[in-house]
Amino acid sequence: MLQTATPMLRRFWYPVMPLALLQDGPKPFRLLGQDIVLWVDGEGRPAAMDDRCCHRTAKLSKGFYSNGWLACGYHGWEFGADGRVMRVPQRPVDKQGATNMRVPSYRAEARYGYVWVALEEPIFDIPDFEEEAEGCRRIDEFYEVWNCAGLRVMENSFDNAHFAFVHRASFGDQGHPEPAKIEVEEYDDGFLFITDVPVRNPEIQKKVLRMDSDTTVRHMRGRWYMPFLRKLRIRYPNGLSHSIITGATPIDDRSCQIVQFVYRNDTEAEAKAADIIAFDRLVTEEDRDILESTDFDVPLDQAGIEMNMPSDRPGVLMRKMLLALEQRLAAEVKVAAE
Repeated sequence: MLQTATPMLRRFWYPVMPLALLQDGPKPFRLLGQDIVLWVDGEGRPAAMDDRCCHRTAKLSKGFYSNGWLACGYHGWEFGADGRVMRVPQRPVDKQGATNMRVPSYRAEARYGYVWVALEEPIFDIPDFEEEAEGCRRIDEFYEVWNCAGLRVMENSFDNAHFAFVHRASFGDQGHPEPAKIEVEEYDDGFLFITDVPVRNPEIQKKVLRMDSDTTVRHMRGRWYMPFLRKLRIRYPNGLSHSIITGATPIDDRSCQIVQFVYRNDTEAEAKAADIIAFDRLVTEEDRDILESTDFDVPLDQAGIEMNMPSDRPGVLMRKMLLALEQRLAAEVKVAAE
């Protein structure tokens, strides 16, 4: 599965950019190989459109904000959030006003401090994270490009067999490479993965967990949301809850914008955000190094292409569910065309 060659991927919500980055002007983004411009209107609502002016094709991301609209940096044409040209400054004053000219626009929503975009009608809603209602603090960890496929990132997130090897410098225990047993509950939009994993508790993590023991157990409930979003809620024996939200937003076939933030049920006084980020960054850099060595084309039908072992069950299930959805949507398109 190449990301830009899979039409159904256009029908999902993706976190594409922190809202804070748009305060000083529009910004470009490439989503599934398509160049779009992100901006906020006069009421602070996010908007997403093609990054091409319909006048002389200049990039709208080189424009600026004007009267709550997006103005092209070339000739100043002003656009509304729906892509419609609202003002052409070169026209006489008595002929100003909204026009019938426009550029394609896309669905955009603000959630969890990010702009989320769907290029076509989304199949599922943006998930609700219960940690918000529980009053957990949110910590933005990182926003960066990884050169790998989004599905590889998701499979890795639910793979208990890689800990002892990929994470040998952080929490992995090479003396016990056997993957922990898992339970899986399937949903229409993904699945819930439940497991208890014994891990090492290195010095860098003892401080943020407020635990002195050299080992601990992670009680993990991982939720996969199609296609490239996961929430991993980790509970520790001392009652600490650490929920990691990771989005692998597909830029093109060979790269993803990785968005990661966490929820914690403690306070800054108990564990500094900088220390929490430092440990999670150590872990994710280990993941990134190995994931960027994998193939970009992930086969959904694996027959004879990639081998499996029992602990690959979550990843195999992801591929089966995505393949089934792709086939169902293709059948619906065929029926509609007849």
